[in-house]
Amino acid sequence: MRLVSSGAFVKLLFSASRSVQTPCPQFGPKYLIYHKATAAFPADWPGGFPGLTSKGWQVLVVDYNNTEDLKFKLAGAHTVISTVSGTAQLNLIDAAASVDVRRFVPSEFGGPPTLRPEGDPLDNQHRAAILKLLQLESRGMSFTVFTCGILYERFAPGGSSSSQIAVNSAMGKEGKYILDIRQRRAQLPYNTLEGRSAKICLTGARDVAHCIVSALDHPSWPREFRVRGARMSLRQLILEAEHALNCRFQVSQFTRTGLSDAITFARAVRDEAREMQLHHLAATAEGRYDFTDANLNQAVNHRPEKFRDYLARVWAPA
Repeated sequence: MRLVSSGAFVKLLFSASRSVQTPCPQFGPKYLIYHKATAAFPADWPGGFPGLTSKGWQVLVVDYNNTEDLKFKLAGAHTVISTVSGTAQLNLIDAAASVDVRRFVPSEFGGPPTLRPEGDPLDNQHRAAILKLLQLESRGMSFTVFTCGILYERFAPGGSSSSQIAVNSAMGKEGKYILDIRQRRAQLPYNTLEGRSAKICLTGARDVAHCIVSALDHPSWPREFRVRGARMSLRQLILEAEHALNCRFQVSQFTRTGLSDAITFARAVRDEAREMQLHHLAATAEGRYDFTDANLNQAVNHRPEKFRDYLARVWAPA
């Protein structure tokens, strides 16, 4: 089986494929597809992942705007795991279907897609991707969403971009979501209608990759696999961070009206990065990163890293 992954996530997939207790027997050649040139990965990018080619990976550089190039590079692939979004992912889906890819994993890796409202400012054509995949199922390409909540890497030194995740996103920088660990500050959205702190699910990217690779051995996939390393309220999140880092956070909290006004102001002054950060807080308050049925945790033999342990590890003094 040829597995194709688009994006930096492939490093984690490779690591996971080497460590699963019962590797997928048909997990054969592995391929990485990335954009021809980006700020993070220039045109001569294959050297950016030293050692992959020597360990059986074939590194391919493509242009997501070149349909024929995509088709050529995807030919013979069984499963495509996407970590790109927007038009690039729509083009990837079309190309995969045209060369008879059997299984596609869209770049969702967040909250359950069913919780996403129409007109979502955070959508970035994800809804269009799901609709396209639904339409293409009749051509034999099934798809499964891997829901994992918020990635631990958002709280890492340097933010998730330090792991080449969400490099060009407003959320990829350090301290842009709930916790600013370096400054010991926390900013919470408004409480639920019941007056409680909203809950979120979180998972480390390494654990997500491990579970995806483990799931490859399953003959059939549901519409959605859900995996989490932790589920807690936002207040508990702060307590976990304080315990892991032996510190105290200065906590501020928006009211519902206050957050709405802040979004309006950010839009008025054209501060798109701040607006997106605030929309993520609003989505968190509405429970869009929370779920109870972690069916992938039950399906694979893997114990995810605890959030507290992750923070202690990545913020440990050098």
